[in-house]
Amino acid sequence: YPPRLKEIYDPPPVLYVRGDLLPRDEVAIAVVGTRRPTIYGRQVAEELVTDLVRSQITIISGLARGIDSVAHRTALDHQGHTIAVFASGLDMVYPAEHAALAREVLGQGALVSELPLGTPPRAEHFPRRNRIMSGMSLGVLVVEAGEASGALITARLALEQDREVFAVPGSILSPVSRGTN
Repeated sequence: YPPRLKEIYDPPPVLYVRGDLLPRDEVAIAVVGTRRPTIYGRQVAEELVTDLVRSQITIISGLARGIDSVAHRTALDHQGHTIAVFASGLDMVYPAEHAALAREVLGQGALVSELPLGTPPRAEHFPRRNRIMSGMSLGVLVVEAGEASGALITARLALEQDREVFAVPGSILSPVSRGTN
């Protein structure tokens, strides 16, 4: 059980894990953001995650479309350790098109969920999943998030958990930067 996760207000009583949670994962950053990133957002996420991985920092994210998948893919491409936190049982990859990505993460990190096998993804599971991502990390990096983005839920939870929050500024004209700005 990750020691840092024990510190949060509402730690999961059980954590299901496939793959390897290592002592080095105590030095981790959660990377979250929009599901529809701009070219700028993708580029910034790739550059920041590359630098974090080169500094031996584990990347945690939620395997979602957009910034989450960019974070996992970049960590994998640079031989970094990455952890995907599910909002379902570990036997149900969501979104389904990320099944291959999940297998790759399993080879260089871990898949984690508080939900038992057979549990499908539901809307109410995602905010609870986000508390695990922030709870396992030293801080949360938000790359592009609209005003109603789930990434902002993760940022709020991180602040409540006494974690650092980092936001990448974007164009004042871009709707996907309103939350981060």
